[in-house]
Amino acid sequence: MKSIEKSLVVSCQALGNEPLHSPFIMAKMALAAKMGGAKGIRANSVKDIQAIKQEVDLPIIGIIKKEYEGTQVFITTTMKEVDALVEEGVDIIAMDATSRLRYQQQTLDDFFKEVKEKYPQQLFMADCSTVEEAIHADQLGFDFIGTTLVGYTPQSYQNKIEENDFQILKDIISSTKHPVIGEGNIDTPSKVKRALELECYSVVVGSMITRPQLITKTFVDAIEEIKED
Repeated sequence: MKSIEKSLVVSCQALGNEPLHSPFIMAKMALAAKMGGAKGIRANSVKDIQAIKQEVDLPIIGIIKKEYEGTQVFITTTMKEVDALVEEGVDIIAMDATSRLRYQQQTLDDFFKEVKEKYPQQLFMADCSTVEEAIHADQLGFDFIGTTLVGYTPQSYQNKIEENDFQILKDIISSTKHPVIGEGNIDTPSKVKRALELECYSVVVGSMITRPQLITKTFVDAIEEIKED
């Protein structure tokens, strides 16, 4: 995975309720990202990953998003999703590594132990939302620690990666031994640069590259501010 070190990974995802939801479109997004200089792709679902592999030969961080009853965890929640991603041959499998209980009240500790026993050679990335979760995932033996869910969980709603000169990112990097991948609201070139300056292994950017409806909204919101003034 040296190829993604100190480089940009682009998240090419569109859920079922989004206008660009299509393996074909996500594959073209990945191709565009590669043409722009991205060194890796983060992708959701086997169908999207298969289509992306037809277009680019970049390392893939694979996930499967699926909602399960009784849990807020939806990123690679059960062994079923891990099995599918391993079979597809993704380079890294990312999963929710927050403190929330998984499907059928399973803890992260128990789930990850099962996963590692079944797939000891597979690389795994922990999608975390707090410093404490990152430290715990690091101790469990995740190969990469991600800041993917900072600001997106009840325990982290008040957090933002860029606040206080990326203090939460600094704290995670200084408190863990495995490589840290910066992800989540790192939505400008200057933020990417700062994250790498702070010794992130690599940085993932998604919405501000691959979700045009959200990009458009940032411009519209700026116009609305003028109208309000």
